[in-house]
Amino acid sequence: MTQAEKIAAHPTTAAARMMKVFVRDLVLAARIGVYQHEKLASQCVRINLELACTEHPAINDDVSNVVNYADLVEQIRAIVAKGHINLVETLADRIAQMCLEDRRVQTAKVRIEKLEVFKEAESVGVEIERARNPR
Repeated sequence: MTQAEKIAAHPTTAAARMMKVFVRDLVLAARIGVYQHEKLASQCVRINLELACTEHPAINDDVSNVVNYADLVEQIRAIVAKGHINLVETLADRIAQMCLEDRRVQTAKVRIEKLEVFKEAESVGVEIERARNPR
């Protein structure tokens, strides 16, 4: 068991050493939507992500001791690139579940906005929050 996993397994220790990791306003072309015209072409979505993470007791300026936002962005790109998704709720849930695969991530808040749906609105979408299941 890694040091980060040991800390995550002890809630009192984990609660004392938490950090937020976030990705703001990531805009990607996605194949998303239930309508026929949405199935024929990509549209822009804006993704915001906020994670509450167990902090490593000694980060030591080592990227392997933190939840790396560059890795998160790459994994989000891969999820979006897998193909058409009907619902923004589904995309948000897939991203949250991916984040929670890292044992250091305790909660994941994901906001997905479709940017080109209504000319009168800047965006429409959903925000979800998922938490690690206690064991």
